[in-house]
Amino acid sequence: MATLVKHSARLIVAFLFVLALPAALQAADTPPTLTGTKLVSTEEVSKLQAQGAQIVDTRVAAEYSEGHIKGAVSVPYREKSDKSVGFDPAQDEFAVAKLGADKAAAVVLYCNGPECWKSYKSAVLAIKAGYTNLYWYRDGFPNWKSKSLPID
Repeated sequence: MATLVKHSARLIVAFLFVLALPAALQAADTPPTLTGTKLVSTEEVSKLQAQGAQIVDTRVAAEYSEGHIKGAVSVPYREKSDKSVGFDPAQDEFAVAKLGADKAAAVVLYCNGPECWKSYKSAVLAIKAGYTNLYWYRDGFPNWKSKSLPID
């Protein structure tokens, strides 16, 4: 009986471990703020766009071609680094110069929502490159689309 209880307990622990594993393997959401950018809502993105801000989709080209914020330009962030605040940008590719020569111009960066690190990482690199008027649309394309706003 004691052996059966011990065996059952091991099975339960193993089962719970297997259930928890996918959550442990998933990257955490991006931080809720990023110094050097202003976190913006969907409504603020719409206003910024109307005022002439450049809207930048940092998702890969295939995602961009499937749909993006109307008028957004594609500047893909190709990531191989960890999805963490301490990521190594040397492992990634991002053409930060494509954000434009005027580093004081308003630029809005977005990707696929809080679990997507591409816009966060793009913003970090843009800040390091000297861009000073950055907006981070953390909620990203899924939120924009859910509000039935214009997409291409």
